Amino acid sequence: MIPVEFDYTAPASLDEAVEALRAGGEDAKLLAGGHSLLPLMKLRLAAPTLLVDLRRVPGLSGVQRENGTLRIGAMTHHAELEDDPGLGIVSHTAAQIADRQVRHRGTIGGSLAHGDPASDLPAVVLACEGSVSVRGADGMREIPAEKLFRDYLTTAVGEGEIVTEVRLPALEGYGFAYEKFMRRAEDWAMVGVCALVRASGGACEDVRVAFTHMGSVPIRATAVEQALRGQSLDRDAIARAAENAAEGTEPPGDLNATPDYKRHLARVLTKRALEKAAGLAQ
Repeated sequence: MIPVEFDYTAPASLDEAVEALRAGGEDAKLLAGGHSLLPLMKLRLAAPTLLVDLRRVPGLSGVQRENGTLRIGAMTHHAELEDDPGLGIVSHTAAQIADRQVRHRGTIGGSLAHGDPASDLPAVVLACEGSVSVRGADGMREIPAEKLFRDYLTTAVGEGEIVTEVRLPALEGYGFAYEKFMRRAEDWAMVGVCALVRASGGACEDVRVAFTHMGSVPIRATAVEQALRGQSLDRDAIARAAENAAEGTEPPGDLNATPDYKRHLARVLTKRALEKAAGLAQ
């Protein structure tokens, strides 16, 4: 389908982008990678009157490392993340997003701001306990990941704000894995699990687990974390911890799977992800 008529601007600075967004009001939308917004526009599920394209704004892409922190520009494409193995779980997960063509267009900032619970990187940022920097008419502010995702397709990023940067701790010494189940190759995740494990003397010193598509927002699997933290990292301990994966989740039923089947998938994928992460950690 053809979207409804809209105006378009591609500002050359962040200040101009903020002003264009302000002037456009509540019906103005930002265009980053476009792989979420444009299909919605073609289906007429979204009808912005103004698109503010961020592609010409300098300083919004690339990766910097400083003082144990990764600073990733919001307009950094998934393919760039995939090609940087030093990013650990971020690179590993980005490589599993759709296909290479999509990864050359989609951006990490766009994915986080869109807030789709079936997207892969939001769960990773949540598990890493990262944050995003946003810029609006009132200046810059930082939003921690645990406060970023509010509801389905709803985040704490304000209408007149632009995500400029994603900050993550480097998490050196952690083993990591991202496991997801899809009906078809390159499809959205029916369920995804991000696992981060730090080992000490064969035991679990720290563990972080987060789910994709197990609720209206990405979810930390705190019951799994509590069950495994301080325990031996053998297969039995991991299996026992993974049995808690469905606790506190509300997976949506859809054409692909019932909520109960997704809870089953969460337990299976959590076990696989934890085993892989623990193997790397040791």
